[in-house]
Amino acid sequence: MDAADAKTAFDPWSPEFVADPYPAYAELRATGRAHWYAPTRQWLIPHYADVSALLRDRRLGRTYTHRFSHEEFGRAAPDEAHEPFHTLNDHGLLDLEGADHTRIRRLVSKAFTPRTVADLEPTVRRLAGELVGALVADGGGDLLAAVAEPLPVAVIAEMLGIPEGDEERAMLRPWSADICGMFELNPSEDTARRAVSASIEFSGYLRELIGRRRKEPGDDLISALVGVAELTEQEMISTCVLLLNAGHEATVNTTVNGWWTLLSHGVRPDPEKLSTAVDELLRYDTPLQMFERWVLDDIELGGQVIPRGSEVALLFGSANRDPARFGPTADRLDLTRADNPHLTFGAGIHYCLGAPLARLELTAVFGELLRRAPGLRLAADPVWKPGYVIRGFEELLVEV
Repeated sequence: MDAADAKTAFDPWSPEFVADPYPAYAELRATGRAHWYAPTRQWLIPHYADVSALLRDRRLGRTYTHRFSHEEFGRAAPDEAHEPFHTLNDHGLLDLEGADHTRIRRLVSKAFTPRTVADLEPTVRRLAGELVGALVADGGGDLLAAVAEPLPVAVIAEMLGIPEGDEERAMLRPWSADICGMFELNPSEDTARRAVSASIEFSGYLRELIGRRRKEPGDDLISALVGVAELTEQEMISTCVLLLNAGHEATVNTTVNGWWTLLSHGVRPDPEKLSTAVDELLRYDTPLQMFERWVLDDIELGGQVIPRGSEVALLFGSANRDPARFGPTADRLDLTRADNPHLTFGAGIHYCLGAPLARLELTAVFGELLRRAPGLRLAADPVWKPGYVIRGFEELLVEV
């Protein structure tokens, strides 16, 4: 497929494509394994087997600066005006490679052990019950603002030890949204300005909170990080921001997109098999549609050499609907699907640490809604946000 054909099938700035990218993905899968997409200067990778393999392939990386300078890699250095965002992002676990990634992941993984997640379960279920109870008492409302957003933000804030009395707690979601805007394709200068501003404000608040925890440690993750000599202050700040950003985006959009899927299909999960249904919703309409990697050494896919210095776009949404892995029912919602190795949480060394916590939050909130609002229905047709990479609705208005 040439660049013109790829552009026809794949148009991430089109509202129609964002609303339903899956027919375009099927076209991409049918016509090749790697497609050059000129508008973003990326190779699109649509097949499950290739996406899964490349997530684990150490010839690719989230960054290249651990091996090459910008000049050696044939890339321009980031705009100096965007430095606060890049400093924050580049010291986070998601964008680290090599020894630094290994060191920080080993330290942070202690916060996501099965025991830690199990200890959080009563808090998660209590918060889900309170939020759903308020929505039901109001007779409905915006599921996004009333339930989907507050739950994971509150859980991460609880883990980090952000005091309820701090006025900055209300800024966690807006800061995160502004920072995550930079992960969309070809972000605008206005998006970059908002991300830089949020990076400065969020970093400043966390630096002040870390200072408090140095003097008065508590039973929270920031206090635990303060006690780790191997972590720099910037690594602590970047880790906390990443936990918020990565720790709630998938949960927010899976809750809302998932309920849209259930309501539009006219089905409900079996409460006794909720974890299976949640995994199917994560597969069927993937909240993170694309994950990018830099090619550190030449690779070859289907006879196409992708040279060092290239960027590949691993299409999670396409991989999760690939009939070669999920059979003839790949495009069908099956809430009882048992064989479901979806790639929504990634794979390899960057597999999502928070996946068990996300599943706990999702089963809690879906369970509460099924129990307390069995007659939940749409109050208005939802509108998709313009972003494609992190894909979700502006709101989801429902009635109880």
